[in-house]
Amino acid sequence: MFQFFRNFFKTKLGLAISLAFLGLIALAFASADVSSTGTFGGIAGGDRVAVVGDEKIGTADLVVAANNGLDRLRQEDPTLSMPEFVGSGQLELVLEALIDRNAIQGYARKYGFRAGENLLNSEIRMIPAFRGADGNFDEQTYRQALAMQRISDAQVRSDLGVGLLSQQLLIPASFGASVPNKLAYRYAQLFKERRQGSIALLPAATYAPSGAADPEVLRAYYNANREAFVRPERRVIRYATFDSDALGDRIEPTEAEIAARYKRDAEQYAASETRNFTQLIVPTEAAAKSIRDRVAGGASFEQVAREAGLRASPVVDVTRSALAAQSSPAVAAAYFAAADGAMTTPARSSLGWHVARIDSVDATPARTLADVRGEISDTLREEKRVRGLADLATEIEDQLRDGATLAEVADDLDLQLSNTGPTLADGRMFENPEQSVPDVLRPALATAFQMEVEEPEIAPVDGGQTYLVYEVGDITGAAVAPYQEIEQLVEARWRATEGMKAAQAAADRVMARVRKGSTMQAALAAEDRRVPPAQSVDMTREDLARQREQRVPPPLALLFSMAEGTTKKLDAGGNTGFFVVKVNDITMDDIAKDDPLIEQATRQMGPLIGEEYAEQLRLAMREELGVSRNPSAIDAVRKQLIGN
Repeated sequence: MFQFFRNFFKTKLGLAISLAFLGLIALAFASADVSSTGTFGGIAGGDRVAVVGDEKIGTADLVVAANNGLDRLRQEDPTLSMPEFVGSGQLELVLEALIDRNAIQGYARKYGFRAGENLLNSEIRMIPAFRGADGNFDEQTYRQALAMQRISDAQVRSDLGVGLLSQQLLIPASFGASVPNKLAYRYAQLFKERRQGSIALLPAATYAPSGAADPEVLRAYYNANREAFVRPERRVIRYATFDSDALGDRIEPTEAEIAARYKRDAEQYAASETRNFTQLIVPTEAAAKSIRDRVAGGASFEQVAREAGLRASPVVDVTRSALAAQSSPAVAAAYFAAADGAMTTPARSSLGWHVARIDSVDATPARTLADVRGEISDTLREEKRVRGLADLATEIEDQLRDGATLAEVADDLDLQLSNTGPTLADGRMFENPEQSVPDVLRPALATAFQMEVEEPEIAPVDGGQTYLVYEVGDITGAAVAPYQEIEQLVEARWRATEGMKAAQAAADRVMARVRKGSTMQAALAAEDRRVPPAQSVDMTREDLARQREQRVPPPLALLFSMAEGTTKKLDAGGNTGFFVVKVNDITMDDIAKDDPLIEQATRQMGPLIGEEYAEQLRLAMREELGVSRNPSAIDAVRKQLIGN
């Protein structure tokens, strides 16, 4: 019910705990050793981007962290390039995370907090990704996971240590945080708040330049916004597939193999018999004979058992050998000697004397080699297919390791090589994004975008039914597209950008008119362009809460965060224009002191207050230790990452 409060009134979240453990879970960025003790300096900005207390954050640290941050985001968007990563402000976020990391470590060291080696070992052993097939920590699995991420044990322990220190420092600050009654009442009361206002959109397209564009202006725009025209890395993949057809007649079983398998499984094909029976176990032979004689004389077996204070037990699908093992050979002999429907001769086991009625007999005759030849052939053929494919794949892998080329392997197996066009990391074709790579290549895409040119690999696909042999034929790195090739795109984006500037200026004019007393409709009508009419809003926060399953429109969210009588503008996003939002009236109804909404507000806002306490402690750590940034070094790293 109060989820919308989180959208409108939430405090800063994440904190260093999530930063540290996100790094651990993803086996994230590693920090390089920093040993220099000098100060900022040098034409290129120096060798450090920031200092936290006495600890320096080197330029190498920031480069490594940025590259690992990009790798994590590429798990969701494989085509993301480093210029796009930097241009979206992610480099600044990575630097802030490094500063938080060092602030927590420095503060913990200053006041004697530590994460010992035994604690780190214990935490590592608890991580599911490092467990073997038996469910326990496996050293080899751990080392393989680290090798895949190209990080060391020391780096993992460093990330984990920061997370444990964060727990020790920040959790106590947020634990048990509570909300004052008056504050809870106020937030609960907000649920009944009603707002009236209006929202207008000033479209960028309406204000975009309409005449011919000046080529020099377009070229200048391109040069100033090169990162917006970066083409992602693309690769040409050469590949071939093979299945059991490559094995030829080698998977066909011979007569000798069929006969040997029949001999090996002779017991499986021999005659067999199972019986269902109902039995009693009594202490003496005389009692067993008495029961047998009474049943033979026409009495009901179950009735005789009840009169003796016993219960006859049914047993189904029992073989002679199983019965002999469960009771005794004598009992098995007696049970399997009796005819279907007859009573057995009493026989003894360690439990007492057994007597039973044979309920049914299921006899299976022996099957000859001729009877099961087809069944055995199919089994052997599948076994030889699986084993043969695996052996062939191993042979090819050895050939590739010894320097054989993909073309040589294809010639040996008479395989047809195919080439993709330039392919993006998400499988789309660069020149025609509506097309994608064949399905057989998709499992290998992630590996293909980590390989070097002409270093072939082999991989099973389709559950091992097929094998894929592939290599990267050509790599075109992410780079800014040449102006001549994207002149139309540059012009379109320039018009959109200019339209946004003009739309923002128009929004400022509309707001100025409204603040001078004009209505929203009159302020829009005063524009020299025809714009859409304003939309009236009259709703409560309760109405807004009903939309919690949907995304609340940003201008509506802004309207519910503004003061009465104010007017603000909001970027509509995607170069579509600007919203102008005006709040005309805010009314509030009282609620009862025992309204359930108050209890809900108290319970749901407690964690938010705790998060704010932890956030303030994190900022206090920075302030106490002192944080200095080196803008020139940060800018140098930025240029290095985007290739300038």
